[in-house]
Amino acid sequence: MKKIILALSAIMAMGLCATAQTTPDEVEIVTDENVKLDIITPAEPVQETEQEIKEREKRLRQYNDDVAYAKAANSLRRGYFVLMAENIQLGNTGYRHWDINSNSNFVLVQDEDGIIQFALNMANPGSNGLGGWTGKGKVRNKRLTYEDNGDVNLQYDLVGSRVNASVTVTLYHNTNRAVAYITGSSPITIYGNILPYRDEAHRKAPKK
Repeated sequence: MKKIILALSAIMAMGLCATAQTTPDEVEIVTDENVKLDIITPAEPVQETEQEIKEREKRLRQYNDDVAYAKAANSLRRGYFVLMAENIQLGNTGYRHWDINSNSNFVLVQDEDGIIQFALNMANPGSNGLGGWTGKGKVRNKRLTYEDNGDVNLQYDLVGSRVNASVTVTLYHNTNRAVAYITGSSPITIYGNILPYRDEAHRKAPKK
């Protein structure tokens, strides 16, 4: 009896082996010693300390300030720029008007043509109907100087039918922030940012 059982077991084992050898899902893999596989894993995120983050952000701000300064200084040298006001001081009172619109408060130079405008939207409409004054004229006697610390000064006279003023624009080093001192019948100080600006519409001679 044991012999019969052993014989049947042997036959079944041979059958299983034959089945395994002819399974259609079986794939033969041929290896090549010259094949190399690079296992790519995602890079671990850089764990910056709080101090490293502050230093990186500081370097980025310095880079942006340097670029803005270079563009502003070049625009002063070329004579095509606008100083868009953030706040304005009238006279020597020390009081500054902060609630202003930069698009309507500016100092503009387009080669030989210039405009100074402030519009404070006060109860008194002023000469320009916006609570301020607009002066258009010719830019004369331009003088560009550089301070040892990197500040740039542009001085010029603005002469027209409604304006006769001396203007000094100072661009602070490593930034595009600037201040314009305007002396005439009533001194004005304008604080803001200098941007390169070239507009053919403002290069027309002002009406007399």
